Amino acid sequence: LESVEKRLGKSIQGVGTVRFNPFRGTGDGGNQSFASAFIDEAGNGVVFSTLQTRERMSIFAKPLTNGTSEYELTGEEKRAIREAREKLHT
Repeated sequence: LESVEKRLGKSIQGVGTVRFNPFRGTGDGGNQSFASAFIDEAGNGVVFSTLQTRERMSIFAKPLTNGTSEYELTGEEKRAIREAREKLHT
């Protein structure tokens, strides 16, 4: 049982997704872009984010350690991480 508990602690248990419009000021597009965080009990995992335009889509992946990343996180990515952490405790 202890082995199972250890493995479960390292599995993805919190997921948060935030949809947003990166072009709020211009009125172009919609809430097609998103940031999604996938974390374990310790806050380790990854956050994926996309930026969608009519012409192209960009995808970013940033590793997470204890809910933070060595790469700069956007406001939307931070919100997705917060959402994922909240789901750990529900």
